[in-house]
Amino acid sequence: MINFAVIGSNWITEKFVNATRIDNELSLCAVYSRTLQSAQVFADKLSVTTCYDDLNTLKQDKNIEAVYIASPNSLHFEQSMQMLKAGKHVICEKPLASNAKQVELLFKTAIENNVILFEAYMTAHLPNFQKIKDNLPKLGQLRKANIHYCQYSSRYPAYLAGDNPNTFNPQFSNGSIMDIGYYCIAFTVALFGKPKKIQASAHLLASGVDGCGTAILDYGQFSVTIDHSKISNSQLNNEIQGENGSLLIERVALCEKVLLIQENEHNISAPQVDNSMVYEARFFAKQINENKMHEETVQRAKTTSAVITEIRRLTGVKFPADAE
Repeated sequence: MINFAVIGSNWITEKFVNATRIDNELSLCAVYSRTLQSAQVFADKLSVTTCYDDLNTLKQDKNIEAVYIASPNSLHFEQSMQMLKAGKHVICEKPLASNAKQVELLFKTAIENNVILFEAYMTAHLPNFQKIKDNLPKLGQLRKANIHYCQYSSRYPAYLAGDNPNTFNPQFSNGSIMDIGYYCIAFTVALFGKPKKIQASAHLLASGVDGCGTAILDYGQFSVTIDHSKISNSQLNNEIQGENGSLLIERVALCEKVLLIQENEHNISAPQVDNSMVYEARFFAKQINENKMHEETVQRAKTTSAVITEIRRLTGVKFPADAE
């Protein structure tokens, strides 16, 4: 069993911890939060006794072999680097860092310290994502894909009222493309790799981040149109079109339902557990046990970050981290 700590005490951290308890390959041993009180409240909920409000103390805990990081985006790079250099395996929530340069440096550091670095992108490890990959050849020559994630943020009214929530604050390396737009880009990269050309446009909020946007990823003989938004909703399915048929995917992040459309409609969905983070937790543990990072996941993380960094350049979204 692999002893791990968590950095961050929010709902997604709790979901990840519960996911690890299905297989019991990872064992939660410590909780870090900005205050000891908040760490203790979260630890009590999960029946853990060790708490930290200092990362230097956490990284020195020899009982901790791995760390799950679910802090604000702008802290991912610094905290991951700190833990990697301390010889701890790291699974960090998406996006792995603020820009492509930081992502490259993190993987370089992981290799130098002989530890696993893994971006917590759940979609590529879902059974239904594998169904999509397996059935792509049935579509024949691919021509078009439409991938979107548009969800009105619960924090947008606060932003409109004059507050400055993290999700719309460039200081936290946030905005639409870095949040839910990430799923669209990572999904596309996981299926098709690095695009040949990128076009992008976005509606920038006064804070400097994108509220919504569109990107076209050109793969030569086919293209992928991506729509993302945190200031509007969409109920549309995602679609991959080929000359011999199409695939319809319900909710790009979770791939809840997959239909193969040819002469008839075929539901090719696979059963998936309710906690979708089980699969990524399982894969993280596998890499640790094998003491080897999976090259496909490394390249996916690097390419996804490179594509998003280029989209931000094209649309004018800048973060303080870009100047570091």
